[in-house]
Amino acid sequence: MAEHSVVAARKHRRDPAAVAAQPRMADGVDAAVNEVQPSRVETVPDRSTIKPECRELSARNHPMLKTRECRHGAVQGPSYRSLSPPWMTLCTHVVLKLIHVGSRDHGSRPRVTSDARCVPIGCRSYTRSPMAADLISFARGAPSADILPVEAVREAAQRALADDWKRALSYGTGIGHPGLCEWVADRHGLADPSQVMITNGSLEAGAMLFQRLIEPGDRVVVEQPSYDRTLLLLERLGAERVGVALEEDGIDVAALERVLGEGPRVKLVHVIPNFHNPAGCTLSAAKRERLVELAAEHGFWIFEDDPYRELPFDEQPPPTMLSLDGSDRVIHSSSFSKTVSPGVRVGYLAGPEEEITKLAQRANEVYISPNMLAESVVWELCRSGALDENIAFVKGALRERRDALVEALSERLSEAEFVLPGGGYFLWLTLNDDVNCEELLAAALQERVAFIAGCDFMLEGGRSSLRLSFASVPAERIGGGVGRIAKALEGLRAASPA
Repeated sequence: MAEHSVVAARKHRRDPAAVAAQPRMADGVDAAVNEVQPSRVETVPDRSTIKPECRELSARNHPMLKTRECRHGAVQGPSYRSLSPPWMTLCTHVVLKLIHVGSRDHGSRPRVTSDARCVPIGCRSYTRSPMAADLISFARGAPSADILPVEAVREAAQRALADDWKRALSYGTGIGHPGLCEWVADRHGLADPSQVMITNGSLEAGAMLFQRLIEPGDRVVVEQPSYDRTLLLLERLGAERVGVALEEDGIDVAALERVLGEGPRVKLVHVIPNFHNPAGCTLSAAKRERLVELAAEHGFWIFEDDPYRELPFDEQPPPTMLSLDGSDRVIHSSSFSKTVSPGVRVGYLAGPEEEITKLAQRANEVYISPNMLAESVVWELCRSGALDENIAFVKGALRERRDALVEALSERLSEAEFVLPGGGYFLWLTLNDDVNCEELLAAALQERVAFIAGCDFMLEGGRSSLRLSFASVPAERIGGGVGRIAKALEGLRAASPA
């Protein structure tokens, strides 16, 4: 079995306290499994009667109308986190709403029910097909709609447009919203807000950092497994990706030291320290300290990719490597996608002031400023205390889902081995060596359940591993979903020659 999959489901079944305590893109099956709310709109404008520029805007920017290319070259369906324009969610819906109003003389105007939802132009309906409606998806790394803070965001948006409207509706600079920079700096104990820049989500933050630091042929260490979009970004930049295995307490530091001692210089080490995506593990305090020491000794950058830090179920994670860094070799990234919602598309970078200034200058050259309206809304959530209230609620919901998943695996897939995630969204499990999880996924989709096969997160290997997102499935449906995976596995084995 893989080194990072070391705790068996059977162990958790015998340990009630543990249970009680709590490249193809990884979202490649989203086109079939997106859990989209059924339309509340009674009529939809006729696409043929709408102004061409309106059709072009909606098709170019709206997430329901986008396609993308997977690692193997096949076209995939919509994804809320593609590398397309980052303002395409919260603010695109606002723009589309305005377009609907302006297009009332060019087709039938939709009559919207009291919750004021509106179907985007060109999208006939949000209604799912019967199969998609019954499909249980452990594939998507996003919370299900029932735990999104719609009321808190609505109230924050109203306050932003009442108290901060000039900044919210104007161009900013490359650093983003100054108030939010100050809040992030305070959250991390940084002396100067100039060490922070706000970005259109943390994926864009990572992409900008890689584009600045990485040249073709540079050696970059990535954990194995690792976030699939990181692997894709680095591949596109021509980096030499060097995989280092994960252990139960994070990256294998001894193996990393061997990599540092051989071959060309390592330029950057990418680490997801808390509640890893996809592996679920957390980097120990001792390993964090050693990584910071190694960065100072060997002169490489640490990219501390940390979107799940705010979502522990029990103990708080160890201090960030950013807080331990005395040599200005750590750049930290995080996101409000996990603590507010994916649709706000607000993330940030924090690190040495000189590097942040250069990155902010590049951002200003590319898009002038990030999404000031979304950042103003997030700032209102932060300074009002609503963010912390939502974090507490979301942690409770996610812990319940994690526990339901562990219990279901113990009952229905007792061969599964995994690290018990102490927070976050994901559980990575490894099945017996006879299982090909790509074949299992095909069989599982026939049973109307989805997950991500492990090979998508690996440079090589991962054949018998898979990632389950418990964030995307309400607790009461998780047992049924695991049961469907078990049924698909039974069928696959029954059909295979002995």
